[in-house]
Amino acid sequence: MFKQISDVKQGLLEQQYIASDEIATVVFLAEQMGKPILAEGPAGVGKTELAKAWAAASGRELIRLQCYEGLDESKALYEWEYSKQMLYTQLLRDKLSQIMGGASTLAEAADALGKEENVFFSRRFLLPRPLLRALMNDKPVVLLIDEIDRADAEFEAFLLEILSDFQVSVPELGTIKANHQPMVVLTSNNTRELSEALKRRALYLFVDYPSFESELRIVQMRAPNLAPQVARQCVEIVQRLRGLDLKKAPSVAETVDWAKALVAINAKHLDEKTLNDTLTVILKHESDIQRARRALSGGKRGQDFGVR
Repeated sequence: MFKQISDVKQGLLEQQYIASDEIATVVFLAEQMGKPILAEGPAGVGKTELAKAWAAASGRELIRLQCYEGLDESKALYEWEYSKQMLYTQLLRDKLSQIMGGASTLAEAADALGKEENVFFSRRFLLPRPLLRALMNDKPVVLLIDEIDRADAEFEAFLLEILSDFQVSVPELGTIKANHQPMVVLTSNNTRELSEALKRRALYLFVDYPSFESELRIVQMRAPNLAPQVARQCVEIVQRLRGLDLKKAPSVAETVDWAKALVAINAKHLDEKTLNDTLTVILKHESDIQRARRALSGGKRGQDFGVR
C-alpha cells in the first residue's frame, strides 16, 4: 500500500513508467478507496502499461482479461472441467453402481445419482478464468480488464456486481466473495460509450499523449543507447506527426519501437533517408505514410520537422 502520492510516482518510475500528478493521484485514491480505475484515452498512450507497472510496483500479481466482441462469462469467469468430471465418473463407476444399486426404476436411480451431483459441481472441477482467479486468489492482485469498450454491453453489465461488491454468483456454488479485494484497471479506447453504471463504480482517468519532455524521458529510459540529439529529433517528429490528419496517430509504444529501431541501425542522426526507411515503424497505414512523407519531404515543411 502506498502511503502518499509521491510514493506512487516513485514506485511507477522504478518500473519505467512516468506518471503525471493526475495519474499518481488516481492510483493513490484507488488504493485508499478500494475503487476500480477506468482509464480512457487514445490507443497506445500507456493505459495497459499503467496496470502492469502498478502491479509490479506494489508486488501484486497481474491478472489480465483481454476483452473482445462476443466475450462471455465462460471465457471470463469460469468453466467446468468436463473432461476431468468424465474421468472421475469412469474411475468411480463401481461406487456409482453401488449408490444406484438399490433403485428399482430409472426415476429412483436418477434421484440417487442427483443426490451426488454436488460432488461433480464442486470447486474440485471448477476451472477459474481471469475474473474468478482474481477473486479467489490467495494474495491481492491487480486485475486488468483491457479494452472493455470492445466487449458487448451485456458483458459490461455482467461486470457491475464484481466492480461494486467484488463478488460473483455461481449457480452451483452460490456467491463467491473476493479473498482479497483486487485493484482493478479498466481500459477503454473510446470505440463506444460506456454505461453510466460502470462509470459510477470507478475513478475516471483520461490518459492523453505525453508532453514532449515526458515522452523524451520515456524514450531515454526505454532506449538508453540512442544518441541524445536523435532522441529529441525522434520525439519531436512523432509529436508533430500527431498533429497531421492521420488515420492512426503514432502511439507512445510506437515511439519507443522507433527509438529502438534507430539504435538497431546505429543511426547517428535522423536524415530524410533514415526517416523514410523507418517510417513504417511508427505508421501502420499506407495513406498515413504517404501523407507523412509529403509533409516531411524537404522544403520548409521538412525543415519544420527538423529533418536534414
